[in-house]
Amino acid sequence: MSKQQEALEDAHKFRYWKSQAEANGLKINDIKDFYIRRRHNGEVLFAMLEVDADTPEGDKIPPALFLKGHAASMLVCLIDKDTREKFVVLVKQRRIADGSQTYEHPAGMVDASDAPIDVAAREIGEEIGLVVTADELTKLNPHVWFPSTGTSDEGMHFFFIEREMTRDEIMAFHLKNMGNQSEYERITSVVATLPEAHKLVTNVNGLLIHFLYLKHIGDYETMKLL
Repeated sequence: MSKQQEALEDAHKFRYWKSQAEANGLKINDIKDFYIRRRHNGEVLFAMLEVDADTPEGDKIPPALFLKGHAASMLVCLIDKDTREKFVVLVKQRRIADGSQTYEHPAGMVDASDAPIDVAAREIGEEIGLVVTADELTKLNPHVWFPSTGTSDEGMHFFFIEREMTRDEIMAFHLKNMGNQSEYERITSVVATLPEAHKLVTNVNGLLIHFLYLKHIGDYETMKLL
């Protein structure tokens, strides 16, 4: 039996974007959807829209909008109990835009009315297999930050967690096959030191979370190595 598809107008990310736009003074005249990608359960994942809207100054905003919603990105730091050496766990997967292999930190989209911190805890379990609770996570940005000044509504929430383990327990996360077949995810987890991770990661969110984490814990010596 086919699953019921969520209408764009009913999607939480659409309603949130529209309420924010109107709160900022935009007069929305018309919205056309050119493409909608849905999850396996029928929920709207993202959409390409054409928006006809006027600013309070009487201008037209650029019409193209990639509706993606908010996401959470998490730096997972595993600390060797004996040596105190720190490692981070990355995920390697294909980049949607060009098919290249990319390294990034565990991340997940904040859908429906989920709290970002709950999404963060759940995604760490799903993407690298580490079971954590929301109260173990620390938020790194005081409010949502936007990677793009235009064309997308994407907003980011950054978190980190530190966990002490034996070296063998840490290395058990290296080259571990993860992912969700229903979401077409093929993920391999990779263990690296933070300077090593900084050379592997090529996306801005991933690079930013390194500096946010090191600033938060006051590790300026490692920051110099990045």
